[in-house]
Amino acid sequence: MSLVLSSISIIVKVPPYLMKAVDLDVIDHRILAELQQNGRMTNVELARRVGISAPPCLRRVRRLEELGIIQGYHANIAAVTLGWSISFYVLVGLDSQKSSVLEGFETHVAQWPETRECHMIRGGEDFLLRVMARDAGHQNRLTRDLIEVPHVVRVQTFQTIRTSCDRAGVPL
Repeated sequence: MSLVLSSISIIVKVPPYLMKAVDLDVIDHRILAELQQNGRMTNVELARRVGISAPPCLRRVRRLEELGIIQGYHANIAAVTLGWSISFYVLVGLDSQKSSVLEGFETHVAQWPETRECHMIRGGEDFLLRVMARDAGHQNRLTRDLIEVPHVVRVQTFQTIRTSCDRAGVPL
């Protein structure tokens, strides 16, 4: 029995502002798909699932980590069970698009433990945030605090009612 591997080129972020093409073969894609589903499996189990022995599997995983393709391993935690009952999104408009103002805002909101995501966006406003709150009062306090951040001129919040699709990772 022979196994034919084809090479596939994908785009991967090395530092956030540079793009680099990386050649990945079928086995690399299988490794990524398996780890994306279960990042806790042993190397031996991963190797078995992708059809190679453990030592080359470990070398491939380490290479994928060194290239920055695998950026970490995380637990998917049920927020509500820990008292975080509200997830909401916030559109934020600033009074300036100077680099120092944009970076200052990003640094400020990144310090809040409730901030889960911060995206600079195009079209309409400047940033889209995903924020967690324990209750409505906490959400209101966070919104008021956000309004007081220097250079913030517009804040619009959207509370999540239900999440029907929440996929981690990327399509593989």
